[in-house]
Amino acid sequence: MKPVDPRLFRHARAARFFIAASVVIGLAIAVLVVIQAVLIARLLVGTFLDGKGVVAQRGELVALGAVLLARVLLAWLAELAAYQAAARVRSQLRRSFLTKATQLGPSWLAGQPTGELTLLATRGLDAVDGYFARYLPQLVLACVVPFVLGVKVLSDDVTSAVIVACTLPLIPVFMVLIGLGTQAQMDRQWSTLARLSHHFLDAVTGLPTLKMFRREAAQVATIRQVSDHLRRSTMRTLRVAFLSSMALEMLASLSVALIAVSIGVRLVDGSLTLTVGLTVLLLAPEIYLPWRRVGAAYHASVEGVTAVGRALDVIESTTTAPAGETPTTTPGGDTATGATRAAPNLRRAAVTLDRVRVEYPGRPIAAFDDFSLTIEPGETVAVVGPSGCGKSTLLAVLLRFVEPAGGRVLVDRHDLSELDVDAWRRQLAWVPQRPRLFAASVADNIRLGAPAASDEAVAAAARAAAADFVDALPDGFDTRVGEGGVGLSVGQAQRLAIARAFLRDAPLLLLDEPTTGLDADTERAVSDALVDLMRGRTVVLTSHRPALFTRADRVVRLPDPIQRIESVA
Repeated sequence: MKPVDPRLFRHARAARFFIAASVVIGLAIAVLVVIQAVLIARLLVGTFLDGKGVVAQRGELVALGAVLLARVLLAWLAELAAYQAAARVRSQLRRSFLTKATQLGPSWLAGQPTGELTLLATRGLDAVDGYFARYLPQLVLACVVPFVLGVKVLSDDVTSAVIVACTLPLIPVFMVLIGLGTQAQMDRQWSTLARLSHHFLDAVTGLPTLKMFRREAAQVATIRQVSDHLRRSTMRTLRVAFLSSMALEMLASLSVALIAVSIGVRLVDGSLTLTVGLTVLLLAPEIYLPWRRVGAAYHASVEGVTAVGRALDVIESTTTAPAGETPTTTPGGDTATGATRAAPNLRRAAVTLDRVRVEYPGRPIAAFDDFSLTIEPGETVAVVGPSGCGKSTLLAVLLRFVEPAGGRVLVDRHDLSELDVDAWRRQLAWVPQRPRLFAASVADNIRLGAPAASDEAVAAAARAAAADFVDALPDGFDTRVGEGGVGLSVGQAQRLAIARAFLRDAPLLLLDEPTTGLDADTERAVSDALVDLMRGRTVVLTSHRPALFTRADRVVRLPDPIQRIESVA
């Protein structure tokens, strides 16, 4: 684990200014420490050897007071800058993390533990405060202050400077050795915490099923077991932290003691003046202090270090690219393409899949292979076939959630991978098999298709989607929907998704089995709404049910995946 992950400077610009400001503040603090030591040594010598009183030394006293006040102000300024930088970096990393997760798409998210991602986006990145507000400032001071103070000690007393040069490097060496063990322990603790979050989320999400089969007690026992493992792991981490802090304190204390003994011997034999001896003796603890604090701050921020590393791994992930290819990352954040070309108008442009091949890691056969299809503007194409034949994958390719491993997708003779992904998706409307509704009002869930739409446009889209049930809700369009559509039936959620597509008014409509799981009456109502939605648009729909096929201009049948496996074998 590097003390400062260089990827931070690429993805969190606030970190650059903060590091530069910390260096400047550290240099100022080091200069003030030197001045403070010199002033205190002169005051002590003047009082006890020269017999000077307060009046005679008022200039030094005023200067010492000014130095102490300046140190307090600089310390306050450094802490203020650290917390402000931490807040900005946390915001930038969280935005980049969520943006990247969105760009990687559902295929990537489906393979990730939801609990760990949630933990990382919330508590994990919140731990950046300790990393920026405590660890990094002390690390900068540890690099700047000892160097400046060491130059002063070398100019005054070569013997003490040699002792410092021999003992000071031992502290970072021990810190590295201890830090390796601590980081490994913290990685295990983080994995345990992520597993606990995942178990808890699964238990909460699946509570009705667990209650039905009377298995809730088993999940409680599992969570208790993981929690106990986390407790033991945390205690082991704290034990390592306390022991390492003690070792660093002892090493620093022994080093200062060596300098003190050396100065004392030379003061007795007269080879060293009292002013120089006191100055060096006052500077010695200040040389070791920053490194001692770095050790303590590291253990307090190690969770933040781990979380930042995990977040940056996701932010720089390139898993959307097909196997064997390495995508680039554009300034806009679009991975796997480096695309900036504007998307053609889909009301006039044809979409062609030319010998497209899509593979998923760990699967013995491609989702579909050597698949070609041309969709003309205004045409409705129904894609049918048994489960697992690649119907949803076809829509994922058009949505750019999945990048083909072979072949091309052409839009008006332009390769889809060369088009700006945001401009492309603005021309799409998607009604998935299980639409996602969020913990917000009914109007806000519909307005997801067009955030700037007026209330009148939202109501018109709901009427077009046959979502008349909204008027019967307690607060109408202001009624809040629970997370995942809690409080609504499957058919009602589907009609809100159709209203969302109506409001978007996109030229290319993608329907992924929109009537699956509905009863006959609800399916009829949803089908009628979809027929209105499909009118005047280019449509690609997939379904097992024939209700919408009669409205299609063309039916494309995908082969059975079992037959493809047998043919490969």
